[in-house]
Amino acid sequence: MVVLSQPAVDSFSFIKTVKKQATTHFTGIPVIDLFDPCAKTLIVEACQEFGFFKVVNHGVPMEVVSRLETEAVNFFKLSQAEKDKAGPPNPFGYGSKRIGPNGDVGWVEYLLFSTNPELISQSSLSSFSRNPQVFWSLVNNYVSAVRNLACEVLEMIADELKIKPRNTFSRLLKDEKSDSCFRLNHYPPCPELQALSGRNLIGFGEHTDPQVISVVRSNNTSGLQISLKDGTWVSVPPDQYSFFINVDDSLQVMTNGRFRSVRHRVLADESLKSRVSMIYFGGPPLSEKIAPLSSLMEEGEESLYKEFTWCEYKKSAYKTRLGENRLGLFEKTAGQ
Repeated sequence: MVVLSQPAVDSFSFIKTVKKQATTHFTGIPVIDLFDPCAKTLIVEACQEFGFFKVVNHGVPMEVVSRLETEAVNFFKLSQAEKDKAGPPNPFGYGSKRIGPNGDVGWVEYLLFSTNPELISQSSLSSFSRNPQVFWSLVNNYVSAVRNLACEVLEMIADELKIKPRNTFSRLLKDEKSDSCFRLNHYPPCPELQALSGRNLIGFGEHTDPQVISVVRSNNTSGLQISLKDGTWVSVPPDQYSFFINVDDSLQVMTNGRFRSVRHRVLADESLKSRVSMIYFGGPPLSEKIAPLSSLMEEGEESLYKEFTWCEYKKSAYKTRLGENRLGLFEKTAGQ
């Protein structure tokens, strides 16, 4: 087994830990076959109860997935000096340990890209020893496939909720000015540090995603956890052949709280296995106004949120710490 290079140990003391928990995986996560005649209903139920579900028969070619994962692994195997040439993230590029500008750290290193070709970080591309355009072609192919998956899910949601037009949600991702991004995360193995602390290291701290919808795929390594409605943290069984869908903050707002933006985190694996995950964050254009849809509001129902643009919410969200309630500033109080 190849052990990938690790972020420097010198920041270990700043990385949060949680009490070691049983490694039993939660069996209640909805698994939705997109070919199932009841898939639309099951998706909406999952969005309401968990804000999270797994999709199978998703139509994303596994060859596209495996080729990109191979390139990602090759990058993270580079020396720290070579990887640093692709950073620091501003906001795109290579980052290690530090998550955002507000002091959050984790046992993680990552590559963050805009999905808009005009905003591609040239420093990120030039860091690859092989033809960087080949890598970007792989990223484009992957993002295109998972964007299509995300749009299909959003249109199935619109059908089930009887929202017209059918592309009310999906158009936000398909817009040429869509503010979507793509992230490759690497969580190196850390058995020595886990043993030293006697606790689980936090790879990526608890948070919700601010966009509309996120599509997550990882290798066959555990670590991802979600929070249930009662606040209990449960471990998600890994599945390298399927995709996991997150409801994000903006979709929670547009459904006026009917859907819940899932709070999630990643714990570093205790074995010698590295976790590599790929996340597509489907975001709307910066000027898009986000507010509860009037077509979903029942007679006499009050809006729970103030209207805001995605640009306003994005700026606000990234000024906060990971674990904060980012939507709190945009919730209406009585009488508003």
